[in-house]
Formats: sequence, C-alpha cells, structure tokens
Amino acid sequence: MIRFVTAVGAGVIAAISALGRIVLFACTALIHIVKPPYYFREWLNAALNIGYLSLPVVGLTSIFTGAALALQIYAGGARFNAEAVVPQIVAIGMVRELGPVLVGLMIAARVTSSIAAELATMKVTEQIDALVTLSTNPLQYLVAPRVLAGLIMVPILVGVGDIIGILGGFLVGTGSLGFNAAAYLNNTADFLTLSDIVSSLAKGMAFGFIATLMGCYYGLNSGRGAQGVGQATKASVEAAAVMILAANFALTAVFFST
Repeated sequence: MIRFVTAVGAGVIAAISALGRIVLFACTALIHIVKPPYYFREWLNAALNIGYLSLPVVGLTSIFTGAALALQIYAGGARFNAEAVVPQIVAIGMVRELGPVLVGLMIAARVTSSIAAELATMKVTEQIDALVTLSTNPLQYLVAPRVLAGLIMVPILVGVGDIIGILGGFLVGTGSLGFNAAAYLNNTADFLTLSDIVSSLAKGMAFGFIATLMGCYYGLNSGRGAQGVGQATKASVEAAAVMILAANFALTAVFFST
C-alpha cells in the first residue's frame, strides 16, 4: 500500500513539475515575442510552413468533415422530420467545434512534430550550442518566430477550414439531399452570429500557441541521439493533442456557458 501511494505521489509531483516547466517556458516565449531583436526571416519561414503549406491537409479534412456532417444530420433529422436543420447545424458544428478542433489536431500532427524533430536534431548536432556561442538567444531566434507564426496563422487556417467545411455540407446538401442552394446559404448566414466566429478564431489562436509551444518545448528539451529525437517528437504531438482538446473544453465553457 505504501509503495502504491508513493508511486502515485511521485507521478503527481512529476506531472505538476512538468506543467510548471511548460508554463515558465510559455511565459518566456511570450516575453521574447515582444522583445527585440526580431528575426523576420525566421518568422516568414515559420508562417509559410504553418500556414500556406498546411492548407491542403486542412482543406481536405474540412470539406470531407462538413460533407459527412451534413449526411449524418440529415439521416438523424429524418427520424424526427427535422431534415431542414441541416444547414444550421452544419454551420454551427463546423464553426464552433469541428473546424477549430480538427485544424488544431492537424497542426499538432503536422507542425508540432516537424518543429520538435527540427529543434531536437539541432540540439543533437550541437547547432543550438553554436547559436549560444555566437551570442544568439535560441529562444529569441528559434522559439519566438514559430510561436508568433502559430498565433497568427492558425486562426487564419481555422477561418479557411470553417468556410471549406460549410462548403462541403453545401455541396452534399444541394447535390444529394435536395436542398435549394439559395435557401441553404441564407439559413447558414442567418444562423451564425459574430460570437460564433470570434470563438472559432480565438480557439484557433489558442490551439496555434499550444501546438507551436509544445513542439519548441520538447524539441529544446530532447534527449541525445536519434532515440531522443524520436521520443521528443512523439511526446510533443501527444502533449499538443491532449492540451488542445482540454483547451477546447475550457474555451467552450467560457464562450457558451449560460
């Protein structure tokens, strides 16, 4: 019994310590975002990788999700003679929940793993030590541009994903389910509110911050060798995905609790 309690206590202490280190790292990253010097080229490269190069996977994920959502809502609504609610539910489902969460998870899979592997490799090959030798702060040069790019680009991706997801529902609704195109678009526009859009973009900003932060944190704190790089990459994606889902619950409670 004592061993069990000791093991549980050690695990709780380790989790709290890890959370504290992540919070301190996040605060330091935010400070370096606003503190000069600024590395615009690094930010531009990160923005290109996070934003533009993520568009294909975000677009495909969103359009198929919106299309499947329309089919599911139509099939479920048919049981209660409520098929007409498809445009409204697709719109609110994509904008409030599915759009931000799916984009966040896609960014965690694509960007977080890439950042963690890149920075971990730089650490293993002593490139980060070389930056320090050249009087360049690794947090300023490597972390701040990536986190800032995540804060800016992921909300844009979420907005694009929301639109494409609604488009997927529109194509299925008008092409297969017999909805009038003009009526579908009017119902979608009338049902969405400004608070829905703001909450979606705010979630995107939070998810972008989490995804890039976890990639930077685990990359800079990776172990040595190829095994360390692999473990850092895996741990970063796991942490980012769990934290994105937890943040989604917290933000939903803040925006839509009554």
